[in-house]
Amino acid sequence: MTETISALRLAASGMKAQADRLRHVSENIANVDTPGYRRKLVSFEQVADFGRPTGEVAASRAILDRTKLPQIFDPAHPMADQNGYYEGSNVDLVIEMADSREASRSYEANLRMFEQSRQMTSTLLDILRR
Repeated sequence: MTETISALRLAASGMKAQADRLRHVSENIANVDTPGYRRKLVSFEQVADFGRPTGEVAASRAILDRTKLPQIFDPAHPMADQNGYYEGSNVDLVIEMADSREASRSYEANLRMFEQSRQMTSTLLDILRR
């Protein structure tokens, strides 16, 4: 029984980590045209309990993409310098859409694992009741 509970915890931690990743991807997409916006990146870390790995995963704190911001020429823009340039956003919609799709599919895979573990636990309890 503890294995199925452990599987539920592992799947839930994966879903939470992918949900955090999706949140950051959606923030990036929402700010694609915001001047000076830097893309947020998130990585995953293994969770440890008293120094021992549990197998669970957690999203790290968001870090900013340090790639150079593009210079956009628009002399009429309020943030333009004396030469007519301002710093744009370093968000690439193609990359964000690919990251979104990957995170969504990983979330769905963890959800299926969660559902299967829950179903196995339910079946085991039904067998034990007989």
